[in-house]
Amino acid sequence: MRTERNLTRLDRVFARLDREPERPAHIDVPRMSRHRVVLFAATLAFYLAIVWLVVTTSWLVRFDWQVMFFRPYQQWAGIHWFVDYYVVLGQRGPTAVMVAAWLGWRSWRQHTLRPLLTLGTSLLLLNITVGAAKLGMGRLGPHYATVIGSNEMGLGGDIFPSGHTANAVVTWGILAYLASTPATRRWLSAASAVTSLGVGLATVYLGTHWLSDVLLGWAAGLLILLALPWCEPLIALAETRIFDLRDRWRARSGRTAPAPAPASPVTAPVLLKPRASSGEEVPAARETVGASRSARPAAHLAPGPHTTRSERTPVTPIGSRRPPHPDRVARGTSAATARPATGG
Repeated sequence: MRTERNLTRLDRVFARLDREPERPAHIDVPRMSRHRVVLFAATLAFYLAIVWLVVTTSWLVRFDWQVMFFRPYQQWAGIHWFVDYYVVLGQRGPTAVMVAAWLGWRSWRQHTLRPLLTLGTSLLLLNITVGAAKLGMGRLGPHYATVIGSNEMGLGGDIFPSGHTANAVVTWGILAYLASTPATRRWLSAASAVTSLGVGLATVYLGTHWLSDVLLGWAAGLLILLALPWCEPLIALAETRIFDLRDRWRARSGRTAPAPAPASPVTAPVLLKPRASSGEEVPAARETVGASRSARPAAHLAPGPHTTRSERTPVTPIGSRRPPHPDRVARGTSAATARPATGG
């Protein structure tokens, strides 16, 4: 007796990925083109310029203080409730869960781990670069400022650059980076830019960040997205290593991937012949190669026992389907002989 092992949930997930281990052909991987290198260099120069303007306590720091004294959350207090909800689009936890759920579904449909690995790589770069900059510069926020007009650098703060803004740029921008078509990439790029712009301005409205923090956060997130093509070989290598580890784990535990069911052999079709009447044989109908399309082709069925029409169980009642009518005259009789005479 043949028994089959019940597959676990993890086995079914890997079996789904095994159906198409290579990346779909219609999805192109972004390359580090000359245009992207120019954008990366320009964004890096903008990043360094913002840092220099803040470190030297230039006009940008004075403008930060003017915006802080303006207190937008008091000037437009009616939208405070909306901004409190909107700024969640820049928080790392909720946005990472939402985007990871979408990219996980894409990985399931496309049978590849690249979307999830790309998201993980971008978040790792975000935590390393932005976190190091925050701790290295140690700038205090507007609510904790000590000296009016100072840049508040090196005082143990962690708001420069803005993590909300950089996270919004990377988390929503990764959807545009992984888009399947150029048109979708353009639309998602515009949507992610507007979303991250709104998140940055929301932090300035609430008074949790200086305006220069937001500018540096935009640049930091954009640098990560522009540098992702350099990480594509490592992402492909990580995907291969994960499948290799999976195969070794299966070999150690004695598990094998479910083999596809063997295909049933295909036999030649059976050519049906018309039934012969009593005492005579009717040759089988043949069709010539040059027969016209209007000619009816020979009927073919799969091999096996076939019953004649008379031996099959009828699916409709035998007899006439019309209800009986006593007034109706049977065909072939005259009305005078069919109806009895009545006395008058």
